[in-house]
Amino acid sequence: MIKQIEEHRSCRFFSDKSIDKQIIRAIAEAAVRASNTGNMQLYSIVATTDRELLDALAPLHFSQPAARTAPLLLTFCADINRFSKWCRLRGAEPAYDNFLWFVNAATDALLASQNASLEAEANGLGVCYLGTTIYNAAAIARLLDMPSGVIPITTVAVGYPTDTPSLTDRLPIEAVLHEQRYHDYTDSDIEALWAERESSEFTKELLEQNQLPTLAHIFTERRYTQKDNLAMSQSYFELLCKQGFFNQQK
Repeated sequence: MIKQIEEHRSCRFFSDKSIDKQIIRAIAEAAVRASNTGNMQLYSIVATTDRELLDALAPLHFSQPAARTAPLLLTFCADINRFSKWCRLRGAEPAYDNFLWFVNAATDALLASQNASLEAEANGLGVCYLGTTIYNAAAIARLLDMPSGVIPITTVAVGYPTDTPSLTDRLPIEAVLHEQRYHDYTDSDIEALWAERESSEFTKELLEQNQLPTLAHIFTERRYTQKDNLAMSQSYFELLCKQGFFNQQK
């Protein structure tokens, strides 16, 4: 396995050491080499290093340590704006303001973000994906001056880590790899796949702190509740419409 993949970990605390512009350029160049839809590159990357802007972005990421301390935030955006403008300049009418092309553009952005993260790690930097980008997408879009046709998808915090966190546990390969066709999971399969994680000391401590009976309840009652899921879904869909991704849908 490639070293950067095997040793990937989420770093949440960074020193205030700035990142050389040439390294940031190399990270962007790695992102550009990612696979994408039709070689259209339906994404943009906003690289923020200005301290005033970083301080303004941090609360939009719930002021989590990675957002507060990183000297570089890379906001990856689905972007149909650039390609649509090129089409119109050439007298070709684009039809990319719809759900299909949001999915394509979001896929492009996420593929680029993974390449960027691997390149950052290869240069001795640490990274952390910020899932909060979706939660406050509208405010992030306003702060970063995103026009119609552009919407934030994810953010990667980048910097020189001040510690080396342990590797995050993962489900066994059998949980995700299906031979030839998809094989649905039996109850006994589910029990076996989650057995190690559910019995870990970390899980036991988590359950005690939250006074909940199972790890599943942590996810459904603490981390990703139905109320929050529906609210975030509604706000993000409204932003998609506002940013011009659903103009053709009535």
